[in-house]
Amino acid sequence: MNGRDCDIAIIGGGLSGGLIALALARHRPELAVKLVEAGPELGGNHRWSWFASDLSDAGTQVMEGFRKAEWNGGYDVRFPKYSRHLQTPYRSLDSADFAEGLHRDLAAGTVMTECKVAALDAGGVDLADGTRITARAVIDCRGFAPSEHLRGGWQVFMGRHLRTTQPHGVEHPTIMDATVDQLAPHGNGGAYRFVYVLPLGAHDLFIEDTYYADRPDLDRSLLSARIDQYQQQMGWTGEPVGFETGVLPVITGADFSAFQRQHRAPGVGLAGARGGFVHPLTSYTLPIAVEIALSIAADADLPGEQMAAKLETAARRHWSAMGYYRFLGTMLFGAADPAERYRVFERFYRLPENLVEHFYTGQSSLSEKARVLIGKPPVPIHRAIAALVSSSPPLTIPSRKDFQ
Repeated sequence: MNGRDCDIAIIGGGLSGGLIALALARHRPELAVKLVEAGPELGGNHRWSWFASDLSDAGTQVMEGFRKAEWNGGYDVRFPKYSRHLQTPYRSLDSADFAEGLHRDLAAGTVMTECKVAALDAGGVDLADGTRITARAVIDCRGFAPSEHLRGGWQVFMGRHLRTTQPHGVEHPTIMDATVDQLAPHGNGGAYRFVYVLPLGAHDLFIEDTYYADRPDLDRSLLSARIDQYQQQMGWTGEPVGFETGVLPVITGADFSAFQRQHRAPGVGLAGARGGFVHPLTSYTLPIAVEIALSIAADADLPGEQMAAKLETAARRHWSAMGYYRFLGTMLFGAADPAERYRVFERFYRLPENLVEHFYTGQSSLSEKARVLIGKPPVPIHRAIAALVSSSPPLTIPSRKDFQ
């Protein structure tokens, strides 16, 4: 290490940072790595889900060691005029199991929690307590930061882990139940609203109330009451044993070069949402984070400046590849009436199952992209044209405490 404290310092112990550390431990165990997290534990308080088909063989191997929920019988979607069961196996991982797996599999001394960062540069990290950690390469994975250079809308959600008094009898996840009232998360106007349900055990359900909304407002009392209402409607009784909330960006446009300049520190790599590695419409991150982690592990000997350049180039390629999905987000937010946005997804879920899978991973073929657009559009033509020539609001809010 030439007198340095470590070979690679990873700043941020969320999904992206944790998976990078794990991929390095699996593929380059001889390297000294530091995973620096400001909070009391890795992973925060979140849940990440994905389709089994989303991951390559190498990606599946990265995720094998985590304890996670698995449903090999597929999942359901429900809309006012259409319901469907899809066969793709589904997976879900919560942050407690994520943290447990990392503590088990990472070398002793790798994880540093409750370490707030004061500054970072190409040669290392300065902590708020005055400690400096020197490294050959530094990778910043501290999560999404609102930016005036990004434009779009928001995905707002509250999730509750319910322990039921009686076996609930739910066999498959429900990825979208959009039969609920299409209300905004602040109780005024409309949004694309759906409820997401995961049966975690015979007496355990994860119930999430989610909104594609124009504003990032998150009224916890209101959303909790709406989950209460949904539980009553479904006949589920019990006690909450956990919850999470979040506000995620739905990106429809940006000056991506300016966004990169905003977060760039010379010689420091950027990964995760801070680096732009997200699905702009679904906010899907896990499959993307796994592949970036594997890519970093494959070139783990690069000097810090070259690693930073590699990640910045990968981010630009990813941004370019996601243009189609930003276009669809523009249609969703700019052309569809908020209370009618569910029609876009109701139509989408009538399409072939492999098309749905490729959509979520951002790997739609040209023919699949065309298939999404062919036929009677679920939004008025005049509003679609207006959306294309208008500009969405910037993705800035006063506080980022709800971001994951």
